[in-house]
Amino acid sequence: MIQTVFDILSIRKDFPILNRKVNGYPLVYLDNAATSQTPQKVIDTIVDYYSNYNANIHRGVHTLSQEATDVYEQARQKIQKHFNAAKSQEIIFTSGTTHGINLVANGFTTLLEKGDEIIVSALEHHSNIVPWQMLCERTGAVLKVIPMNLEGKLVMEEYHKLLSNRTKLVFCNHVSNALGTINPIEKIITAAHNVGAAVLIDGAQAAPHIKADVQKLDVDFYVVSAHKMCGPTGVGMLYGKEEWLNKLPPYQGGGEMIAEVSFEKTTYADLPHKFEAGTPNICGGIAFGAALDYMNAIGFDAIAQYEHELLQYATQELLAIDGLRIYGDTKEKTAVISFNIEGLHPYDIGSILDKLGVAVRTGHHCAQPIMDFYKIPGTVRASFSFYNTKEEVDILVSSVRRAKTMLS
Repeated sequence: MIQTVFDILSIRKDFPILNRKVNGYPLVYLDNAATSQTPQKVIDTIVDYYSNYNANIHRGVHTLSQEATDVYEQARQKIQKHFNAAKSQEIIFTSGTTHGINLVANGFTTLLEKGDEIIVSALEHHSNIVPWQMLCERTGAVLKVIPMNLEGKLVMEEYHKLLSNRTKLVFCNHVSNALGTINPIEKIITAAHNVGAAVLIDGAQAAPHIKADVQKLDVDFYVVSAHKMCGPTGVGMLYGKEEWLNKLPPYQGGGEMIAEVSFEKTTYADLPHKFEAGTPNICGGIAFGAALDYMNAIGFDAIAQYEHELLQYATQELLAIDGLRIYGDTKEKTAVISFNIEGLHPYDIGSILDKLGVAVRTGHHCAQPIMDFYKIPGTVRASFSFYNTKEEVDILVSSVRRAKTMLS
């Protein structure tokens, strides 16, 4: 049994927020796809930084600055190792996934011409749609969409039809935030490269569940947010192949990203600093590294196995409720369940669940095209993490039943 290698009770003790109550009920936190909770180890790392060596980095000769710089760059190396990037300078600290996507989209403004084509998938978060629409408006490029089917999977036959020698960029999430679908990114990347296109993968939803190897994937860009994987908000990572990062112009101008400045001309710093203008979220980057240490100590294989058991159990129990439909019922998915109950609005269900201490997300989950495809206003989304339990699934199910009774 997995319990012999996965001590859920011990893990839950690492997360102080799981001890609190909401509306008089023990908190059942099932909104992990929006943001995960933070273990004490990461909280302690944040406190330690501000208590003992808070200083600006890369610029000072004094001890605190040197200490902060060393730990910050060690965090970059932890991220490099975790995602198996070839070089640490291929890891760019960002404020999150959205920042990373916009950095790449801005850079390609200088590389695209009118009539060039870029491809996104129908399963994207708005953050992986809007920047590319803006890019098309600036350049005259054409945006094309890989369609989805009722299972919540991409129609790969149509993707291959969209590819041509005009295709310059392909963008796809590794995992759908709305449905939990795991996309076949290896096939997507290979097919794009066969026509000479670059590929950006939005790994925000995959990173808490899947340890991506960017060299094995041969992906050109991969973006994640720390707050999805036990880290703080306001920090994330853009991985880019060195050859691509050298081609792209800086996203922002300011301190740190320069080599030399005069009023006549400015030359830019080498990677990664070329894309890291201004004072970064130093504490956030360090805490991101601590969060990776924490999750790797548990083990991503153990996390995946445990979360899969939760997903199977929750799916089985929720489908026993009359009138409940799950959207995105492919077998290739992470621990996310988006559902509705016939005749009931998802917001009303979510509001009652909150009164019972159960935190879920309702609405279109920043993936409105998916909801339009299913012709629904939104869903109730329960998203699980490795610190959730089957007992919490039981509370979710009983609370949904209660909400259905109250609203029917």
